[in-house]
Amino acid sequence: MRAAFADEIEKLAAEDNRIVLLSGDIGNRMFDTFKEKFPDCFYNCGVAEANMTGMAAGMALCGLRPVTYTITAFNTARVLEQIRLDVCLQNLPVIIVGVGGGLSYASLNATHHALEDIAFLRVLPNMTVICPGDAWEVRAALRAAFEIDGPVYIRMAKKNEPLVHSGMPDFSIGKGLIVKQGTDICFLNAGSLLPIAMDAADILLEKGISVQVISMHTVKPLDKTLLLDVFSKFSHVFTLEEHSILGGFGGSVAEWLSDQRGLRARLTRIGTQDKFMTEAGKQDHAREFFGISKERIVERVVQKL
Repeated sequence: MRAAFADEIEKLAAEDNRIVLLSGDIGNRMFDTFKEKFPDCFYNCGVAEANMTGMAAGMALCGLRPVTYTITAFNTARVLEQIRLDVCLQNLPVIIVGVGGGLSYASLNATHHALEDIAFLRVLPNMTVICPGDAWEVRAALRAAFEIDGPVYIRMAKKNEPLVHSGMPDFSIGKGLIVKQGTDICFLNAGSLLPIAMDAADILLEKGISVQVISMHTVKPLDKTLLLDVFSKFSHVFTLEEHSILGGFGGSVAEWLSDQRGLRARLTRIGTQDKFMTEAGKQDHAREFFGISKERIVERVVQKL
């Protein structure tokens, strides 16, 4: 996803000279061509993420379109006050990009895990929260974010994630994308588990369970029209996310559902449990630890049905 982001922001900067990229001391080689083409539009802010966010707010006040980019845990939790007061309170068009969302940096342990960031940012007034499901959605999300005159958070995974879309999807903020048709149950996925959701759906089909898979790439605002259709049509709806089940995408759907009456489907939230992972391991191991591997998702669905 990060390579797609680097390529797409370079294309966008060629179209709009207001775009400025601020990096928290990562991605320097990845942005080499960006720096060569736009030397006055790239700032390595070092390991000073709070200052980077404040700089971005100031640039936005001057009419620029700043994008901050660094590891998700450091571009959200560490700078939450600056995002809240410098960016959201003033409703400034700053795009905050977190790379390595969820368990992408699992091997670096809990300091680099980002399992609470959706919960932090979706409650902030004026904030739009986007969780792309593959590299094509990253490209589309970045383009759509520049159309918003306010704060946007884009939560990406890291690198080499499988592609789900064959090209740029028909992407609109606040509108989910149906990526696999099904008739029995529905997966609503937010973010980097989208390829796993697709694999789990294939396994379930072999067991006689037809799954519709929807990429709910926008956590805020929710696609309430699509939610109403899904919860009216299917018997069971499962939310999937590489994030805590508390306060994240599943939590936002549960909040919406609590205000509805007479809908058919039952909701099950699948995400990480309310605990830290303190043992070492790569992302696949961490997903198994938290029960969000494709095999564990299939087990959970079969148990529920």
